[in-house]
Amino acid sequence: MWTLCVEATRIQEMKEGRRIKTLNPFSAIIHYIMVERSDSQNTINDCFDVSGAEKLVRQLRSEGYDSIGILHIIIAAYVRALSQRPAVNRFIRGQKIYARNGIIINMAVKRKMSLDGAETTIKLKCNPSDTLIDVYEKFNKLVLDTIGHEEAQNDTDITAAIVGHIPGLIKKWVIWLLKTLDYFGLLPKAIINASPFHGSMFITSMASLNIPPIRHHLYNFGNVPVFIAFGAKRPELVLNEDGSVTKRRVVDFVANLDERICDGYNYASALKMFKKYLVSPDALLNPPEEVVEDLR
Repeated sequence: MWTLCVEATRIQEMKEGRRIKTLNPFSAIIHYIMVERSDSQNTINDCFDVSGAEKLVRQLRSEGYDSIGILHIIIAAYVRALSQRPAVNRFIRGQKIYARNGIIINMAVKRKMSLDGAETTIKLKCNPSDTLIDVYEKFNKLVLDTIGHEEAQNDTDITAAIVGHIPGLIKKWVIWLLKTLDYFGLLPKAIINASPFHGSMFITSMASLNIPPIRHHLYNFGNVPVFIAFGAKRPELVLNEDGSVTKRRVVDFVANLDERICDGYNYASALKMFKKYLVSPDALLNPPEEVVEDLR
């Protein structure tokens, strides 16, 4: 049994990340107290002034990046924040905390914007050193490969179709088996790569629906520790210190966080940095001066 556990840990480290062994005592036991991700959710609501992002979008479109938008900036800002605050890129597996290899952003997309349009999930794989242009090019290629053709299917679609064709009672057993394998770090890499429940963050956009962001739950299956939803642009009146009123355009966002992966200071610092890059995104055009490594 001990040999199996050691081998499972080694396999897991090859797949998604390495186990952190220098946590403080409280951080090492909190996931035994709050076992499920649904037990451990904290939520924060915020907004950012979109004028800086809009200015950069106009500039880049004039330079030939025709389809760049606010979504690319949001993703790039999050990638940059994780490059400096890697604790937020951890995940829990089998009551142990791991530092993730790379950054994976998950997003559900509609193949066609209609009530009967099929939905799929894409998984954007980023490096901590990626710039806004890197994110733009990777994201657009992924979207084109996924929904550029009406009949195109990605690994997520194929895996869901296979499980979906299994009879009901057997399907419950298969899902239980997948959860058990996932707990011990034995889930096949192909399934992890296809799973929308494994990654650094899940993002959803309400902007195309022209509604405010929702507070989206975290999934107990898999290991995604952060879910961010952002809404449509809206006007806001700001009272200045001299008593004057300024009108600005903002985007609201809601972040749902698994509090077990790191302390509040790390989360607060990462979210402040995330917002800083959303407000002043020009720095995202250059790679970070250094990429910070997580604890060993």
